[in-house]
Amino acid sequence: MAAAGAILVRTLELLEKKIRPGVTTADLDAAAERYIRSQGATPAFKGYRGFPGSICASPNSMVVHGIPGPYELSRGDIVSIDVGVVHDGWVADAARTFAVGAVSPVARKLLRTTEEALMAAVAQCRVGNHLGDVSHAVQAHVEAAGFSVIRSLVGHGIGRDMHEEPQIPNYGQAGRGPLLEPGMVLAVEPMVNAGRHAVRVGDDHWAIYSQDGSLAAHFEFTVAITEAGPRILTPWHLPAEARAAAAG
Repeated sequence: MAAAGAILVRTLELLEKKIRPGVTTADLDAAAERYIRSQGATPAFKGYRGFPGSICASPNSMVVHGIPGPYELSRGDIVSIDVGVVHDGWVADAARTFAVGAVSPVARKLLRTTEEALMAAVAQCRVGNHLGDVSHAVQAHVEAAGFSVIRSLVGHGIGRDMHEEPQIPNYGQAGRGPLLEPGMVLAVEPMVNAGRHAVRVGDDHWAIYSQDGSLAAHFEFTVAITEAGPRILTPWHLPAEARAAAAG
């Protein structure tokens, strides 16, 4: 899974360099698919339950599951890019929300808060903790900043399949739920609205938007539970040198 995660991280790095005004989400999708296949891997999302894209590209008030297409990025947009990679039968899943040029203060705060919530959740991914500790960490950080965790969307276990047990809500009580054990791998993914938590499904039956039209952000890691602590298998937050050292 770490090998799949390494390909995924390089894919996100490639897309980050391409994100600019005038680029379409279809352009990003094509670049991601070319790169993933060039690495001897396959895009996990392509054809999954009928999804047509290799990535999910979700701008502004779209939370997740955006089908790549003709939408052109504009200065001031934010866009969430979710990528899945299958390598040797193992799946990795991660997401980042990017700013397209200068963005509003609310957008900057939303991105910072959601990424911080992910890191707070990862810190709870330790043997002997409960799943509720992970969920509560997200909720506490997000709500302290005045934003809303989306309650109808969850993270998940991951391994040979994209979605495995357990489900991982982004809200809950600390000390509750299943115990975390060595060998578990979780896709931890705060999904946050700047406004209220309610969402709606788009006309294409895939895209999910904030119901009130407020901006939304999505950050995700694939995290292994180990005796030595949480191991992030999709460490897009680290420079290349640090990732290599962690993998070694």
